[in-house]
Amino acid sequence: MGKRETGSDNNFSSCLICVVLTAFLISGCSHLFEGSQARSTFKEATVFFNEGNYAAALRTYERIMVKYPAVGDRALFEMAVIHAYPMNKHRDYQKSLACLQKLTRNYPESEYRQYGELMILHINTVIANEMRSTTQQTQIETLQQEIKSKDAEISTLRKMIAALEQKVLEILKVPADKILIEKSKRKMTLFAGGTVLKTYKIALGGNPNGPKERQGDNKTPEGIYIIDSRNRDSRYHLSLHVSYPNEKDRRCAKELGVSLGGNIMIHGMKNGYSWIGELHTAVDWTNGCIAVTDEEIEEIDKLVPNGTVVEIRP
Repeated sequence: MGKRETGSDNNFSSCLICVVLTAFLISGCSHLFEGSQARSTFKEATVFFNEGNYAAALRTYERIMVKYPAVGDRALFEMAVIHAYPMNKHRDYQKSLACLQKLTRNYPESEYRQYGELMILHINTVIANEMRSTTQQTQIETLQQEIKSKDAEISTLRKMIAALEQKVLEILKVPADKILIEKSKRKMTLFAGGTVLKTYKIALGGNPNGPKERQGDNKTPEGIYIIDSRNRDSRYHLSLHVSYPNEKDRRCAKELGVSLGGNIMIHGMKNGYSWIGELHTAVDWTNGCIAVTDEEIEEIDKLVPNGTVVEIRP
């Protein structure tokens, strides 16, 4: 069960990515487990996964289950993801369900439980859809081939556009003097002397509506700031620090009697998750920062010097 490529697999792939993004990225800078040995073993499993060695990753998680039962909920969740992962040619939805059921049964208080229940719902939907008639399956496969052909054309066009944009940037050879972030449009634009250099699709804080008011509200600020520093050793690829809070933010926090929080960045993906790419924008997952892909932040890092104005609009 679960070995055929179907239209439901494509739907499940998008749902799986959203669940994984929410579980792994919404945690921000917090650690989901303790102990250097457990942390090292999880890192080893992640390396195997990124290499496509899913069998080795599963064996590593099984080791974690035996040695570090306190973090078994995370191990079970990640095993479930691998068993259902669309790129895993040996994927097995029943094994994925078994991991998720064990997670919900043995770790009722786990923060992964709600994500596991969501995955169970989607996996059961996929299994039900695979019971459709052979005629329907043939039609779906034909459509998939057409989509793949179109995807290849789109991919070629995107590469051509990216190459042209890079040539434009090289011709201009001027740094950006302003960054405009439009939260409602999930769009960030770089300007130089009033000319648009580049636009990017972004992800925001997990509670995106309205300006940031206090520490821990998961909101992205609104107002005028600057890029005042950068952190090349961040756990999020190439972080550019935004000068939040400004004077207005401080006055509002004083009136409300709350702590402001801070550490607002424009950054790439969490280290080890660059493979997510553009799919990261399917959900607002940061703690208030502005996120782009790793390739995009590398480009932005070259174009945006410290002191660049950052305007963040609702």
